[in-house]
Amino acid sequence: MLDVRTIREHPELVKHAVEVKGIDLDVDALVALDTEVRRLRHEVDNAMGERKRRSKEFGRADEATRERLRAEQADFDVRLGATKDEHAARAAELQDLLLQVPGIPWDQAPVGAGEAENVVIKKVGTPPSFDFEPLDHVALLEERGWAEFARARNVSGERAYALRGDAVLLERAVLSYALDLLVTRSFTPISVPSLVREAALVGTGMFPKGREETYELPADDLFLAGTGEVALVGLHAGEILDKAQLPLLYAGISPCFRREIGSAGRDVRGLIRVHQFEKVEQFVVCEADDAESEKWHQALLDCAEQLLLDLDLAYEVVECSTGDMGLGKFRMNDINTWFPSLESYRETHSCSTLHDWQARRASLRYRDTDGTIKHAHTLNNTAAATPRLLVALLENHQNADRTVTVPPVLRPYLQGREVL
Repeated sequence: MLDVRTIREHPELVKHAVEVKGIDLDVDALVALDTEVRRLRHEVDNAMGERKRRSKEFGRADEATRERLRAEQADFDVRLGATKDEHAARAAELQDLLLQVPGIPWDQAPVGAGEAENVVIKKVGTPPSFDFEPLDHVALLEERGWAEFARARNVSGERAYALRGDAVLLERAVLSYALDLLVTRSFTPISVPSLVREAALVGTGMFPKGREETYELPADDLFLAGTGEVALVGLHAGEILDKAQLPLLYAGISPCFRREIGSAGRDVRGLIRVHQFEKVEQFVVCEADDAESEKWHQALLDCAEQLLLDLDLAYEVVECSTGDMGLGKFRMNDINTWFPSLESYRETHSCSTLHDWQARRASLRYRDTDGTIKHAHTLNNTAAATPRLLVALLENHQNADRTVTVPPVLRPYLQGREVL
């Protein structure tokens, strides 16, 4: 959410953001509605003042005058009630529109409609060259008895899976290493709930647009979160922190759930696109300073790159286009890792800076050293999301005898085993 004053004073800037992010929003209509809401609020305030004056007059009046004042007051209260109702209705309409206003994107972000306009800014590592016919991860997992796909689908339907044996241990090793890596960089590990209220999804920016992607539990008035970011933002929603507490650095771990609406026919084989997965999320709350945000954006990106380097996986970093970066993001860099079976790089990490857009929605604030209350800046990036990252490990590190070489950094989590 943007500061409404920014929208009033710089509508052309907001219109540009709406255009380059491909948002269906009439900024002029929003500004006109804001003017109307303020006019109605002024009418209500004036009427309440008049009501107070009338009350004093009633207290001083004789009985005959009071009878007249009662009749006038009844009519006045009807009109005041109608104005209040109109104000409330129009204010609710305005709030709905404000939730659709995009964040102002970085002026160096590629302008484009979607993923096709993303720009590769770095490539690291070399994809493996095999002297044997490599298997894709599904064939490898099934040959080694490391997964149940058909049986899992009998339980849960499409895009379901069940890992077995060493595949489970390897997945846990990846998540544990990611968590430990973040701890060495002063992040606080925290396990967060996947069951969240609607307010948390609105505050994070997942709602209203992403509602169809989210599993709902209507009997409990709860939803299943698609990322730990939802709970991490929600932990401090409505709070006023002290500047001395910033930055908050969290390494959140949680199961995540996504309906994957709109992805029919995409990545239907195996573990690349599933409904349930595990994730270690990097999350930062920092002071409202562009340079500070940029520093943490690079830190989050560096941590994800370090993990991929440690796992000996080739990857590329892309600058995401305005149409691909999402509603509230100022800047987004995806990291795409090499998948041999696809003969391409696929997204495994997404690093985002949101400035105060998210904090305004969640009312996440801090008190500056001069006593001023400000909305914080928030940032996030994946540290590790499995089983997609597990797929990359299995496919890139497979051997001719269908074993898998374990990267050295993961061996301490697997009793020193070098090969699975």
